[in-house]
Amino acid sequence: MNDNEQYTSVAHGFERASAGYDDYAVLQRAVGDEMLERLDLVRLEPVAILDAGCGTGHCTRGLRARYRRAQLIGLDRAGGMLRHAGSRQGWFGRSRLVQGDAAHIPLADHSVDLVFSNLMLQWCEPLAVFRECRRILKPEGLLMFSSFGPDTLRELREAWRTVDDQPHVIDFLDMHDLGDMLMQAGFLEPVMDVDRHTLTYSNVIGLLRDLHGIGSRNISARRQRGLMGKGALQHLDQAYRQFAGADGRLPASYEVVYGHAWSGGRTDEQDVPGQASVEFDPFRQRK
Repeated sequence: MNDNEQYTSVAHGFERASAGYDDYAVLQRAVGDEMLERLDLVRLEPVAILDAGCGTGHCTRGLRARYRRAQLIGLDRAGGMLRHAGSRQGWFGRSRLVQGDAAHIPLADHSVDLVFSNLMLQWCEPLAVFRECRRILKPEGLLMFSSFGPDTLRELREAWRTVDDQPHVIDFLDMHDLGDMLMQAGFLEPVMDVDRHTLTYSNVIGLLRDLHGIGSRNISARRQRGLMGKGALQHLDQAYRQFAGADGRLPASYEVVYGHAWSGGRTDEQDVPGQASVEFDPFRQRK
């Protein structure tokens, strides 16, 4: 499976999950709310904002409530997610939903002030996304994102190793790798930190149901195809119980990486003081 096929598979997973996504996305909403609160610490009055990987629009609506005068664009690869986002109240005025790939953002160079992305990056090639964000950000623009770190679903990964040697949980990048990629993409002053969350379940089926409910799919080229057999599922549940708490419930660990960085100052190719500005048009075609 090549990269295009892998990322197409991811998009299809979220497409299938779009109708019931909000019923399962408890952690995604909590992390998104934390990111929105962090904007209180940032001195920024954006004219144009991109919510990259907006899903059903929880954070997009939060951004709209916070920056009511800004042009707001929600981007997602899954059309089903965008349809559900558009059906919610709060889409009015200077708002727009766009289907597209965060590694090939259909916006003009230097056209937005803030790129906000909640728990999307782990499903993409991060360096490609960072480079696109750097391209579309205006001078002194801000990228703020969250992603999953390597300790995410560590119990599930360990339990699967007792069942077979197939990769069932993707390898998540740590904050140091992401910070290096930000610098490589041309961002300045990257700030990274980590938070940890634990969800608990009465059995492993509940965890797998939640993962499928949010559209999570293993995109490894070596993944097994088809449905899991009953015996394998029972074996997985038994292996997982080594992690059970005193109350018998099974933990699912999530390491959440938060990051933000600035696009830097003006360059010779960007507007300079004294020049006339043009009307904001983020959808102007790239040269």
